[in-house]
Amino acid sequence: MADATGTYRTAWAEATARLSGLDLESSRIGFVRLVVFIGMVGLAAVAVANRGGLAVPIDGGLALAFMALIVWHERVVRRREQAARSVAYYQRGLARLDDRWLDGGDSGDRFRDDAHLYATDLELFGPGSLFHYVSVARSETGASILASWLLGPAGPAEIVARHDAVRELAPNLGLRHDLAVSAADARGALDSAALRVWLAAPPAGFPGWARAATGGLAVANVALTTAALAGWIPGYPVLGSYLISLVVVRFCGSRTDPVIRSVERPARELRVLAALLRRVADESFSSGRLRALAATWTGATSAMAEIRRLERLVDLLDARRNQLFLPIAGLTLFGTQLAIAIERWRARVGSKAAGWLEAVGELEALSSFATLAFEHPDDAFPDLVTEGALVDASGLAHPLLPHDRAVRNDFTLGGPLRLVMLSGSNMSGKSTFLKAIGTNLVLALAGAPTRTTRLRVGPVALGASLVLRESLLEGRSRFFAEVLRLKAIVTRAEAGDPILFLLDEMLSGTNSHDRAIGARGILEGLLARGAIGIVTTHDLALTEIAKGMGPRALNCHLEDDLIDGQLHFDYRIKPGVVQRSNALELMKSIGLTP
Repeated sequence: MADATGTYRTAWAEATARLSGLDLESSRIGFVRLVVFIGMVGLAAVAVANRGGLAVPIDGGLALAFMALIVWHERVVRRREQAARSVAYYQRGLARLDDRWLDGGDSGDRFRDDAHLYATDLELFGPGSLFHYVSVARSETGASILASWLLGPAGPAEIVARHDAVRELAPNLGLRHDLAVSAADARGALDSAALRVWLAAPPAGFPGWARAATGGLAVANVALTTAALAGWIPGYPVLGSYLISLVVVRFCGSRTDPVIRSVERPARELRVLAALLRRVADESFSSGRLRALAATWTGATSAMAEIRRLERLVDLLDARRNQLFLPIAGLTLFGTQLAIAIERWRARVGSKAAGWLEAVGELEALSSFATLAFEHPDDAFPDLVTEGALVDASGLAHPLLPHDRAVRNDFTLGGPLRLVMLSGSNMSGKSTFLKAIGTNLVLALAGAPTRTTRLRVGPVALGASLVLRESLLEGRSRFFAEVLRLKAIVTRAEAGDPILFLLDEMLSGTNSHDRAIGARGILEGLLARGAIGIVTTHDLALTEIAKGMGPRALNCHLEDDLIDGQLHFDYRIKPGVVQRSNALELMKSIGLTP
């Protein structure tokens, strides 16, 4: 961690200095633009007053200089924005290392699914979630791919392929930084869904003559206007050319306006895609997965050249919004010409671009795991085994807990041992331990490093019942919600998948008699279907279930100590059943005397 912190601090200082320099350069160019524009207006007034003369060509030269300054300024502004994103990137990395990562970043709240067998229970999405902590994806495609990896375990071969890619990307801070800062806007503004819809939309239907007509009229308007200002021709030909241009623009308007409006949102992600492809085009990879992704965009005439063409069109579309450029845009039918060019690009390249986007999105998802590996080099990649459902961990802690507060435990479940009944008093850490097991398995089965010193895991599918809420609108109690979740877990086990179930305070919403009978029946059924799992309880009657299962089950506990009237927790897993309760002490500690 110290190396990552030092690297981030050095890079942050360099990015901050670069940002300050670009701020100064941008201000200077803006001042020169203003001076040139004032000169253009003044010389135009002189040309009109003198009916041409030397002021006309000089004014034309200033107009060209002004347009060049616009392009130059746009590039400087873009570099400044990228420098600002670099500063933010390194600040976010330092925040993660200092456990201050809750502010900023992408919480992934849009991926929440309360019906999922473990996503809500393990807090995978939302503020303070695993996704919030891990994700450095800057496109919606990358974020969606990462979310899908967290929501469903990959096969062993896929996990190994991702491991190789993550190990290769982890030390390559330059590439990971460039992937993360390529977005031109805040992450939430990037919309791959809109981009895909745009790429696949039917053509706008510009007539075949529109391209040649708009180009010819643009040349005619400029030439005739210049000639009229110089006094070489009367104004009638200019007016005629303007009227014809107006007719053509109006005729194409029903097609032009939708094209320009529809490209607004996808253009942001197209710019991301262009920057990402430009960065990775010359990168040399050794892992099989990264080479396969690179093959999607190799031979850059297919990807890079086309993306550059579209990027230039989008740049011109942005420049068109400049009020000082509006007269020139009108004179040259700029909007209509751009719309026709964008449509031609989309018809020619759209189907290919969707594949490029998917490949770069996967690279972003892998980069998120690689960032985790870089910042926590002691976190272990899991060893995959094939001998059935197994979790064998050393030094296991919850990855979202600060290092100075996370207590590590060793834990093994699988083989002859199928069930652990974890008893303990209130606040002793039972739920946190379940989440630590589940969250690390989500990372392991997604292809990421885990907050363990060693982890062996067999093929398992997760099912959890930790965070269930009653629903007034649906007329559903918490107990019924839990019963429905247990039914879903049993159904998954019946399908033949090896299940690891994590059940917190199992069936706590009913009386002790029904709870004991119901829990025993459900657990016996799950174990009979090849499942393994952990159940927490502070109802010691449930610990009798484990005692009656012989070597298939084991009672463990978490406990506390009362020292000088204060409760102290060590959060260490110990064998056996907990021997004391702390409910009365907890009430006394806040002034409630039973």
